[in-house]
Amino acid sequence: MSTATVVAPNRWLMLGVSMAAQVAGTIANNAAPFLITYLHLERGLSLTQAGLLASAPLVGTMVSLVAWGILVDRLGERLCLTLGLAVVTAGSLAAAASSGYVALGLCFFLAGVGAASTNSASGRLVVGWFPANRRGTAMGIRQTGLPLGVGAAALLVPQLASHSGIGTTMVVVAGISAVATVLCWLLVVDPPRPDRAAAIDDGTLVNPYRGDRTLVRIHAASMLLVIPQFTVWTYMLVWLVDAKGWSAWAAGALVASTQLLGAAARIGVGAWSDRVGSRLRPMRQVAVAASVTMLALGLLEPTFLAIGLIVLATAVTVADNGLAFTAVAEIGGPFWSGKAMGWQNTGQYLVSAGVPPLVGALVTERGYAVAFAAVAIFPLLAIGIVPVRRRDAVEA
Repeated sequence: MSTATVVAPNRWLMLGVSMAAQVAGTIANNAAPFLITYLHLERGLSLTQAGLLASAPLVGTMVSLVAWGILVDRLGERLCLTLGLAVVTAGSLAAAASSGYVALGLCFFLAGVGAASTNSASGRLVVGWFPANRRGTAMGIRQTGLPLGVGAAALLVPQLASHSGIGTTMVVVAGISAVATVLCWLLVVDPPRPDRAAAIDDGTLVNPYRGDRTLVRIHAASMLLVIPQFTVWTYMLVWLVDAKGWSAWAAGALVASTQLLGAAARIGVGAWSDRVGSRLRPMRQVAVAASVTMLALGLLEPTFLAIGLIVLATAVTVADNGLAFTAVAEIGGPFWSGKAMGWQNTGQYLVSAGVPPLVGALVTERGYAVAFAAVAIFPLLAIGIVPVRRRDAVEA
């Protein structure tokens, strides 16, 4: 597609639609984790069992991210977003009508497959329509769809499940996805790409993984950094209810409100990366902050200070995502960014799918304090893996 054939839309409208898609996919993926409290305390499942069920949409997303990335590179953002969110809607409706936990898990898995489309497609939409010197901020805003989606799920899911059951809860989730599907179909305009023949001549089609470990190191660091993020996202609610004696409503309200801090953190570090001309140097500093915060949370878990620390952790542990995602898209280029973002998220979801059951088992055996402190080692390891010596694509 040449630039002459595309009428440029309002880039902020494209950003808004991409956020709506990301919010809808995130709500669908996080409905299951926010059912842990209901499944554990009202249905009698163990934390390990409930955690396994909660990981089903994450597994669905994980196994399909690269495939969606390839489709985005080939077919464009609009079609992939629309198809993916339609699958989310179908999977959520099927979950509402399912009987038995195996069927429910399979429906969660299907919804996760559809939600995977929003990762690469919405990211490419932002990268394609925003210039490099504003892309970090724009991607930070787009990435707020994740904490906002988690916050919305925290408000909706526990209360709906407690009062009306899983069926009604998943119908509401399906309705949100259906609205996002229509918006993407009506409003999204695919950004232009260089002609493939010209790209062969200028080297744009060259595999960015060949002879360069930068993308692999970003993927590896992000996999480590997602562990504290999903630990907090998955267990903050049940920790407040189970260990601190909060009501489900109060705990859900706090979890939802803290997602605003996560959204602000993503925007702030994105703007920071635009100012310093690097995505990776700020990413390393975020890794330092995440390790310190999780260690402090573990050490002080029995005290009242732990509430403030876990609130801080909800912001710190998500701040790196937009930086890594933007760097991967910029380094990957117009013909590889879909696949590169697919691999980026595949690694993160591969790790995050194991967080609910494994951290749940650790909480069962050793308690929340040990679990929170233990995950501090992963961002510590990530500090040395972030490839800060390589010049970022934004600096080129």
